[in-house]
Amino acid sequence: MNWVQDSLVVAAGILAGIINTLAGSGSLITLPLLVFLGLPAHIANGTNRIGVIFQNITAVGTIHSRTGLNLSGSWWIIGWCLVGSLGGAAVAIQVDERWMNLALGALMVFMLGVVLFKPEKWLRPPGEPDPKAYRKPRNMLMFLAIGFYGGFIQAGVGIFLLAAMVLGAGYDLVRANTLKLAVVLIFSLPVLGIFIAGGQVEWRYGLLLALGQIIGAWVAARFATGSANAATWIRRLLIAVILASIVKFVWEFAAASGA
Repeated sequence: MNWVQDSLVVAAGILAGIINTLAGSGSLITLPLLVFLGLPAHIANGTNRIGVIFQNITAVGTIHSRTGLNLSGSWWIIGWCLVGSLGGAAVAIQVDERWMNLALGALMVFMLGVVLFKPEKWLRPPGEPDPKAYRKPRNMLMFLAIGFYGGFIQAGVGIFLLAAMVLGAGYDLVRANTLKLAVVLIFSLPVLGIFIAGGQVEWRYGLLLALGQIIGAWVAARFATGSANAATWIRRLLIAVILASIVKFVWEFAAASGA
């Protein structure tokens, strides 16, 4: 039945590639599937990074070829996330995920309120971000923490990055979504190296995920750059993913508490 399992992995990769490219949290699909197929959680966590990297290479390349990709003024975000991600990967197998799931569920509830009740922030017209954002200690700590989380477990990091860039640094949603893909790609490369060095990668499933996520990312990136209503649809998908994330994180906390 390997072909059935392989098909499931590729299909999950396609769906995750679309979700990650347009919003975030596609790993909420791929990580549980890898565990369901028999991988230990820490191996699934490392294996999941392979698909994320290939997905973001595809998405960033597609967007760049269609609209151009300007990272000018954004390297401070990339730098803080990169530093944080290395720390997160280094402690990925040492932290009790039970309380982290509860905290993330609570944070998602807060973010859902922000997305629902401040649409003007998310649907602002394209423009330049706040040029002084990189000087604000709050933003530095925020992106450092997001990078740490991305290095630790990945799932949901895209949502946190979008919120931080739109609400903290003043990016419009479409530009923030593009930058999110570049940020995750850059910090995922050394993070994957840490997991490989620790023997926590299963290559067969990882490459099958990558195949699916390449397809999903290509489809989603073309939509994001070709639709006049991309920001509206990204926000709608973001709301749906946040709702699913709340259920997932709270359910896992309850399940772990009752174990």
